[in-house]
Amino acid sequence: MSELLVMSMLAGRRCALRAGDVGSVIEAGTIAPVPRAPAHVIGITALRSQAMTVIDCRVAIGKEPSQFPCDSHLAIVEVEGHSYALRFDQIDDIGNAQSDLAPVPGGSGDDWNRVSHGMIETDRGPALLLNVAQLIAGTQENLEVAA
Repeated sequence: MSELLVMSMLAGRRCALRAGDVGSVIEAGTIAPVPRAPAHVIGITALRSQAMTVIDCRVAIGKEPSQFPCDSHLAIVEVEGHSYALRFDQIDDIGNAQSDLAPVPGGSGDDWNRVSHGMIETDRGPALLLNVAQLIAGTQENLEVAA
C-alpha cells in the first residue's frame, strides 16, 4: 500500500508532507504579526479558537518570499504539542508515494537537505519529502534576525 502525501510547491519545487503529519488544510484568515519573532514566523492566527504560529516555509529554507507568490492555504501541523500553520507557494492535493524514500540524486543544497528527508517518487512525479519539525525550526539566520 502506498503512503498518502499532501502535495505542495515550495520555492518553485514539488514537495510533499506525510498526510499523517497534516491535521488539515485551511484558508488563511487574519494573521497577526508577532513583534521580535524570527523572520520565518509570519505571525499568529486562530483556528476554532486555538492560536497557532504561522510559518512561512519559503523563509524557513532561506528563500526570499517575494520571488515565489503563494496561495491562501495553510497546512496545519502539530509538533511537540504545539500547533503550527505552514505557508507554501501552493498546497495542491493528496497524492500517493510510488517509491521508497531515497537520497536526492546530486544533492539538493544545504537548505533543502536540512528540511527534507529525501526524494520520493509520487503519482505526480518526484518530490522532496519535507521534515515538518525542521521547517518550523527555520534557519540560524532566521533566529538571529529576532535577537
